[in-house]
Order: sequence, then C-alpha cells, then structure tokens
Amino acid sequence: MMEHKSSSNFLRNIILEDFKAGKADHVVTRFPPEPNGYLHIGHAKSIILNFELADEFKGKTHLRFDDTNPTKEDTEYVESIKEDVQWLGYQWDELFFASNYFEEMYNRAILLIKKGKAYVCDLTAEEIRKTRGSLTEPGQPSPWRERSVEENLELFEEMRRGAFKDGEKVLRAKIDMASPNINLRDPVLYRIAHASHHNTGDKWCIYPMYDFAHPLEDAIEGVTHSICTLEFEDHRPLYDWIVRECEMENVPHQYEFARLNLTNTVMSKRKLKQLVEEKIVDGWNDPRMPTISGLRRRGYTPEAMRNFAREIGVAKADSVVDTKMLEHFIREDLKLKAPRTMAVLKPLKVVITNYPEDQAEMLEAENNPENPEMGVRMIPFSREIYIEQDDFAENPPPKYHRLYLGNEVRLKNAYFIKCNEIVKDESGRVIELHCTYDPETKSGTGFTGRKVKGTIHWVDARHAVPAEFRLYEPLILENETDDGTSFLEHINPHSLEIADGFVEPTMKTSKSQDKFQFFRHGYFNVDPLYSSADHLVFNRIVSLKSSFELPK
Repeated sequence: MMEHKSSSNFLRNIILEDFKAGKADHVVTRFPPEPNGYLHIGHAKSIILNFELADEFKGKTHLRFDDTNPTKEDTEYVESIKEDVQWLGYQWDELFFASNYFEEMYNRAILLIKKGKAYVCDLTAEEIRKTRGSLTEPGQPSPWRERSVEENLELFEEMRRGAFKDGEKVLRAKIDMASPNINLRDPVLYRIAHASHHNTGDKWCIYPMYDFAHPLEDAIEGVTHSICTLEFEDHRPLYDWIVRECEMENVPHQYEFARLNLTNTVMSKRKLKQLVEEKIVDGWNDPRMPTISGLRRRGYTPEAMRNFAREIGVAKADSVVDTKMLEHFIREDLKLKAPRTMAVLKPLKVVITNYPEDQAEMLEAENNPENPEMGVRMIPFSREIYIEQDDFAENPPPKYHRLYLGNEVRLKNAYFIKCNEIVKDESGRVIELHCTYDPETKSGTGFTGRKVKGTIHWVDARHAVPAEFRLYEPLILENETDDGTSFLEHINPHSLEIADGFVEPTMKTSKSQDKFQFFRHGYFNVDPLYSSADHLVFNRIVSLKSSFELPK
C-alpha cells in the first residue's frame, strides 16, 4: 500500500458520512477511461484521487475501459493507459472492459422495452437534435415513441442481427420530452455501428451509448462511489434513472468534482489528437504535450505528479491552475535526487595559455551539495575548455560579472581565469578566448586571497562528450478564450529550441530517463526516444528558479 498524506476534501467527507450513516461499509472506486487516446495530466488527477480514496478506506479501485465506441478505440491506447497508471504508482484490484458486459447491457435494454421505458426510433441524429428542444422550449415527441412493446422488441432484435444500416435506427429511453433536464428527453441508448471492435471483433453491430453503459458498468462491478468531473453533473439524474429502471442489484452513486485546467495548456483529447495528426508535435509522447507519457518523457516523476495532485486538492468549482505549480513540485522532488553536473549548451572555446599543453588533472566535485550522501565525482581539466557563449561579453553591460577582456572569474570546481585576448573569424564573430589561470586559486585548497564576483561553468574540451539539448517552452502562448479563434492560432512557434553542446565525460554512460541538474541551466532528462550511447539527447524538464510560491 502506498503511503500518502490524507487531506480533507468533500469526497472524503461524503464517504465518512456514508460510513457513519450506515449507507456504506466498504469503498469501491474506479478509473474508467475510454481507450481513444493517451491519458493527460487531468486523467492523472482522477487516477490519484480514485486510487488514494479507496486506499485510505482499505477499499478497491477498478481499472475499466469504457470501450463502447469501436470507431475510435484501439489496443494501443489500452496498453498505454495501463502503463501510465502503473507508472504513477498504482495497481488496480480488478481490470474490466465495458465490452465484456455487452450481453448483459443488451438484456437490460430488453427489460426497458418490456417495461415500456424504451423504444426504437427512426429519426436521424440530426432530427433527434432538432426535436430535443431547448432550455426554454420542450422537446417534440418522436413519431415512433408509441410503438408497441412487441414491435420494439422485434426491431431491436433486427438491429442486433444487422438488418439496418448505420444511423437508420436507434434505441431511445422513454422518459420525458418536457423535462427541464435535456438529458432526460428520451436519450439514445443504442446506435448501429457496423465496425470491428478491438475486444469483441465483429460480434456486435449495435453499441450502447456512454450514458447507458456507464451506470450499468458501475452497478455490475459493485462500485460504491462513482467519481467523475463536473460536466457529468447534469447527467446524474439519467445515471440514477438507468440504475433504477434496469433494476440493478447494486446501486452506485455518482459524485462530481472539478476537472484540472492548466495555464498555457489544452486538455481536450480531441485537440491533443489534432496536434498529433497535424504534426505540430512529434507524437502523443512529445515532451511539450500534457499527456502522462509526454511528461514522463520530458522527465517528470510520478512523485512530483502525485504531490501536485494532492496540493491542488479536490474542488466543486472549475478553476485554472498555474503550470508553475507543477514545475515547483518537480524541482522539489529532484533537488535532492538529481546529480549536479556541468553542461555547455552553446560552446565557446577557451585556451588557457599558461597551462602546460601536455598536462591534465582530475578535480573533485560534489554530486549534490544539498545531499552529501550522493558523494563526489572526478572531472578532467586541461589547457582547452568550453564555456557558454553567454558567459562572455565583448562589450559587457553594467554589473556584468562574467568573463570579458581583462576580467577574472572562477571556473566552477577549478581555478580563477583571466581573459587576455579575443579571437574572431572573418565575419567578426568571437570563436575563441585566450586566458591565463592562477594555480594558487584551485577550489578546495582554502585559497583566501583576492575574490572574484563571477563563477561560470565549463567542460574540458579534450574529454567533453557531445550532446543535444532540447529546450522547451509552453506549447500554447495564451490560455484558451471564447473569442472564436482556433487554439492552433495560439501555438508557440518557439516551443522547442535545439542546442548542440557538451557534457562532462562522467555522463557518457547516461541511460534513458536519467535525470541531472545542469549548473545554471536547470533539470534535464535523458530522452528515451532519441538518445543513444552514440548520441546523447537531453530534455530540459524545468529551469532552476521560479518566482512561484505555494500559497500559505
């Protein structure tokens, strides 16, 4: 059982009240994704909520695939969802597919028909929409609403046998076309779809609608607390009607909470799929995507995701969470775990002219000053090194404490160096610096002479390992608005910058998903897709600092 900090929220209080009132003596929750895409961080919030609520009350959580739409679902998504749930740190007690219940759902639909609570309708989807009415006007009854029980049973059986084309007929609940809740105006329960299903193949050509299938699934599995997001609040009366009229033995109850919305992020599965299909990103696991697989590839950890979800809590009203809060938790998780090394992303060569040409030495450096248990490493130092281009200025601005002609700085874990000469190419671009070092200023020797204001990082040119660095910015420039513009108009054209530089030789054996803090650059992760032993690729997870602070 995973240890986690319990926090008070209205769902937890509901369960406590149910126990106190004798309405429940156990807890069964479920996470019920449709396998029509990859999970995103909003789903992660739901996973964490459902599993940890059940875990706190020593209950169970089911993983159930709501696979009632064969035209959009695929086993690829099924497998990715399983991987995401387990990566987050959870293991389901039972694994279910809605499609395994198709026969029972069909029989419950037969029961509704026999009770006069459902009928076969010949209206098209567009005609049903037009006759449903509005918030101020009642709907218009279907011309086929009063078909006899016998005729409905016969037609529904013919639907199952494949006698009709897609869209030719549907099965509708017979409730109330004047209900103020539009969801109760004879909703469609079954539609015809001549399509192969990833789990049942060609056995069925009629498929239950989500609103019919979902409450039945919960009841069949013995779910006690069916937790979903706020957009299903208006569907709750239909949920209860189906459970009641289908005469289910177990009676689950639905509770709604606010979904997760993040700044500079789209959370619609449809929009995420559009980003993939239009090749704006390089797949569902692109590190710029808010998918769990994308965040994993970028370098986020399950611990950071869980702590983030617990901090934002569970609310009854929608709100937008600043992405900086998520970044805060990955920094907090990695600051004591990630080794601190040096990487030069945009290299500028420095020749230390008074250092012997044939000499090299090994310098000691702490792997993580905040976590001494991580020990030390040895890094090579010789006559030629690389520094960052940004750590040199030919015409330094005021209060610039890094390297410029005549100025002295400390090389991290090494010596003081002083810039004496600038070398340029034919275009006037600075391509090399000539410096001198002071051997008395070696780090760790207790040198107490003069002081310098700037410290810069470096890598030894002779032993440096080439690497590619992928620097990410938000994919969406602005939060979504209702101004009628497409979210594609707000795509950040600079969401990915690729730099070619060098890392310390100790990192040559880095493996997929290894994480590091690069001095001054931020936290980085070895890319599991593009990185190899011959070509290291690092994704920047997050920069080092932010002005964000958790609310007191």
